[in-house]
Amino acid sequence: MAEPRLTSTIFTEEQFKELYDNFLALNRDGSGYLDISELKQALETVGLKFPQWKVRQMIYQLDKSKFMESRGQLSFEEFQKLCIDLKSNDVTSKFKKAVSKRENLQTIGGMSQASSEGTTHSVRYEEQVAFSDWINSKIINHSCPETIDERAINKKYLSVYTKHENLTLALNSAKSIGCKIVNIDASDLSKGKPHLILGLLWQIIRIGLFNQITLEQCPGLVHLLFPEENMANLCQLSPENILIRWVNYHLERAGVNRRLTNFTSDVTDSEIYTHLLNEISPPPAGVTTEALNIPNLVKRAEVMLQQADKIGCCCFVSPNDVVDGIYKLNVAFVANLFNNYPALNKPEFPLELDNLEETREEKTYRHWINSMGVNPHVNWLCSDLADGLIIFQLFDIIKPGMVNWNKVHKLFNKLKFFMEKVENCNYAVELGKQLKFSLVGIAGNDISKGNPTLTLALVWQLMRAYTLGILTRLAGTGNPLTETQIVDWVNKKLKESGKPTSIKGFQDSAISHARPVIDLVDAIQPGSINYSTVFPGSNTEECMANAKYAISVARKIGACIYALPEDIVEVKSKMVMTVFACLMSRAYIPNMGTETKNMN
Repeated sequence: MAEPRLTSTIFTEEQFKELYDNFLALNRDGSGYLDISELKQALETVGLKFPQWKVRQMIYQLDKSKFMESRGQLSFEEFQKLCIDLKSNDVTSKFKKAVSKRENLQTIGGMSQASSEGTTHSVRYEEQVAFSDWINSKIINHSCPETIDERAINKKYLSVYTKHENLTLALNSAKSIGCKIVNIDASDLSKGKPHLILGLLWQIIRIGLFNQITLEQCPGLVHLLFPEENMANLCQLSPENILIRWVNYHLERAGVNRRLTNFTSDVTDSEIYTHLLNEISPPPAGVTTEALNIPNLVKRAEVMLQQADKIGCCCFVSPNDVVDGIYKLNVAFVANLFNNYPALNKPEFPLELDNLEETREEKTYRHWINSMGVNPHVNWLCSDLADGLIIFQLFDIIKPGMVNWNKVHKLFNKLKFFMEKVENCNYAVELGKQLKFSLVGIAGNDISKGNPTLTLALVWQLMRAYTLGILTRLAGTGNPLTETQIVDWVNKKLKESGKPTSIKGFQDSAISHARPVIDLVDAIQPGSINYSTVFPGSNTEECMANAKYAISVARKIGACIYALPEDIVEVKSKMVMTVFACLMSRAYIPNMGTETKNMN
């Protein structure tokens, strides 16, 4: 065979020579080709150690992709290219040190010195690999399109400071789409703490995967209703529960007796997955149930995933992840199957979704609530708040200690369920009155029944109290700040910075083109706005582009904004107030003393 040459900087000349010498040693018959059965041993000679199932998966992929010129054999050039590709994928090398050899778990302490004593976090290697693979092409804007205006992202000549800004933008954007971000800041992420990063990534990935599991996106979900249910019942289910119903619907259609109840122990034998794939896959894909004939569970899972790969859905899980029943990865695997092949016929009748679709206001409030770290996760605003327990958690966040938890029904008696819910909601209204909320005409029964208008009225006042509470603490004036004071501060800040804009109030039509917000952001952090990318705001499209940019840059400089660009363009006074209040809060952080002095 001809003398080979080095084709990549991945290997040094010395490593390349060793690679070639090892190849020759394994090429016992002198044919110039490596038998594919010796691939595992050959990879180990260059420090690439993989379990046998992974090597079998590689061989399957190599054969499928026509990578090998000679079937069942690799030339040195092909072997070199394979090694380069594997070396280039640094997921293994980056995370290898974090792996516990026994359980693929790393136990690490908390972030601070105090929390590191007695606080531990488990980090799964499998999750690191799966999430890394997914986010190579998926980011926050995939999970919730247009959340981040890319004009706000620092992309060139990144310094420690500009990287910190990008991480701040990512965190505040994640909060705005409902991610639970508690006691995490950009510096924590920059330190690369695996448990924080994985926790954040899972939330972002979960949101993106679950976005399509709605009646609006998939009307065929009506087929999952039980006889006594209506579409409102379906909307109130968590995405995980809808996925379980979806799987069982297809198992029943396939004539299979098995049913899915969880994403852990029920999936370990690959039987449910095999039948599901066979049922939802289009016939030309050639998906089979051959995996069921294999007694070894790992090998069975491997063959099952090969079937999933035929329809481009071999994501998130490895055979071992299936056999070990790793919850998050199996949920993600099933959600990805649903998103690509729901196999649900459209209903024969048009759906009346007017009262079932989540409004923009409801979505914003739901995202805010979830970002506060409440438990459980809120999927449907009015119904999930109907027992009062989420509302009490919010009160406790706004004013710690104000909730007398001895008066709260945390567990409900089956016979007294409705009465105990109302009692909780009556107490919630009582707490709102203690904070001087406007609750005229709102009773506990209204919240318990999930009345949308009255529930939203209460939630808005909770969000307002939270926002103004933070601002009041930062201002240090000792008295709650009023909306008039916020308007006065905005105009003073704009004038001091030489900006041409001002506002008369939170309903001022001048806000619609977003220029006052843009100017205020630049006044708080001079130079943060690239004015060459700002539009005059002569039409709705330009106003929307300005609003998107304003919100993204505001988040980048540290303002936690939940409002949407549409709220600014349409001058929705409630959400506009929160935008200016959050920017005012941000202004106090670096210059606390100066700002407080100016306020008095």
